[in-house]
Amino acid sequence: MSFSPDWLALREPADHAARSAHLLSRLATQFGDRDQVSVVDLGCGAGSNLRGTWRALPDRQSWRLVDYDPVLLAAARQRLAAWADRAEEAGTALVLTKGAKILTVSFHQADLNGDLDAVFPADTDLVTAAALFDLVSEAWIARFVAVLAARALPLYTVLTYDGTERWDPTHPADTAMLAAFHAHQGTDKGFGPAAGPRATAAMAEAFSAKGYAVERAPSPWRLDETFSDLARELVTGFAGAVSETGRVPQADIAAWLAARQAGVTCHVGHEDLLALPR
Repeated sequence: MSFSPDWLALREPADHAARSAHLLSRLATQFGDRDQVSVVDLGCGAGSNLRGTWRALPDRQSWRLVDYDPVLLAAARQRLAAWADRAEEAGTALVLTKGAKILTVSFHQADLNGDLDAVFPADTDLVTAAALFDLVSEAWIARFVAVLAARALPLYTVLTYDGTERWDPTHPADTAMLAAFHAHQGTDKGFGPAAGPRATAAMAEAFSAKGYAVERAPSPWRLDETFSDLARELVTGFAGAVSETGRVPQADIAAWLAARQAGVTCHVGHEDLLALPR
């Protein structure tokens, strides 16, 4: 399971615009009395989640970026160095200056299907991720929550797909296309049958059962002409996924795709979640 650096760069502005300001503020409050924090970012991709979260955290930050794809880890290193006001090599890590904050960033290739506990160093204060948990299974989520709960680690995660999509203008094939896309989402992405739109609810239930305080907030993409390139890529990938299921006639898929590529605005639902040990 991996994504291209170009796709991640295309979606980053929409991702950052979609985040729940309320939960980001709650995260800032949680660590407001700290002068430093150690963060593990799972499925880090090209580093977008760090760039969307850093302002809410203390002035001294240590980030451990974890991904299975070495191409994405290399892209993360390059893009973070370009994003920072100043970037310095520190062995295999980067030390970034951004405004008044100093971020020490290390990069780690790991298979999250392996020993999850080994992913989190002893000094971890916060676990975070973006656009990850709808791709993993509910069984994996239960195992993940158990690992965090055993160490009383908080989780801040954003942009988990919630299954809602609204298109303007509408098209006769919208309902069938969405149902087929959900079927595709439930296929195994390497972690067992994917939780898809159930992911945030599954995490909330699992964390609540461990005694955590859980907050959820919507973080939808609202794609208009400002994000026209992203919308075009989205509908192309959406149609490709539907085609793989065999649930919608190819002629209907082609007609839907042609209509969507001619120009569309859409709402794609996501949820953010903050889970804090009591």
